[in-house]
Amino acid sequence: MGGVAVRCVNVVQIYTTAGGHDVVALRGVDLDIRPGEEVALLGPSGSGKSTLLSLFGGVLRPSAGKVLVDGRDISRIREAELGRLRSGTVASLLQGAGRNLLPYASPEENVEFARRALGAAARRRLPGPAELLDRLGLGGLAGRPLAAMSGGERQRVAFASAISSGAGLLLADEPTSQLSHDDRDAMVELVHVVNREFGTTVVLVTHDPEVAARMPRSITIRNGRIGSEGRHGFDFGVVDEDGAVHIPDDLARRFPAGTLVQFEETADGVVLRPLDEQGERA
Repeated sequence: MGGVAVRCVNVVQIYTTAGGHDVVALRGVDLDIRPGEEVALLGPSGSGKSTLLSLFGGVLRPSAGKVLVDGRDISRIREAELGRLRSGTVASLLQGAGRNLLPYASPEENVEFARRALGAAARRRLPGPAELLDRLGLGGLAGRPLAAMSGGERQRVAFASAISSGAGLLLADEPTSQLSHDDRDAMVELVHVVNREFGTTVVLVTHDPEVAARMPRSITIRNGRIGSEGRHGFDFGVVDEDGAVHIPDDLARRFPAGTLVQFEETADGVVLRPLDEQGERA
């Protein structure tokens, strides 16, 4: 195992509705995720974060721009190579444990089923189902039927199954959705354990600011664009290649679209001051 890099270069994604109208889901996204990073994509429904996750997994191909995973532009590779990427380099955890598990199988059997595409060499190199569950702190669940588990326990088994192939990139769509606070915290801790144990790059989508704040890096998606970034619970603005500044949400609410802003240098840095329509300080 080991993490892989992800990079977006001016990515645009456009959907065409049933009525023939174009909807822009992503607008010129530039993003670099280093190998072994843990990153949360934060934003409300419809902001574009799940679309971005689908592009990382090769489920969608961008309308424009490049998406590179482990150095390969997956928007341009052939379907056969994309299939190999999905079965080895990239793993996906879908929203809801039931969409990731065989309900009649045990946790070990679910992990083994998820490894079915692995070759003999990979099976020898990677931890087996029992060892993997133990290393993730889930050994106590191994012999229990899924029907007897809580939603949080089933979600953690689904997480173990997703990473069992040794993928360098794990894409998790709302992995803490509909979980209790305790189960949510246990799930976030499991993300940290996987990253620490195996170096896996983890990108998860969430609408929960508390989950995002517990990740080393969070990226706010706003109207299909990168809005701001968080590092260890602190929010920062982002300056893109064109010089545009994307500010944190709390400031964005104070500076609505169209606001005139003065940048004033001081001894301590740069101060943003809103101006009225006449150019006077508001």
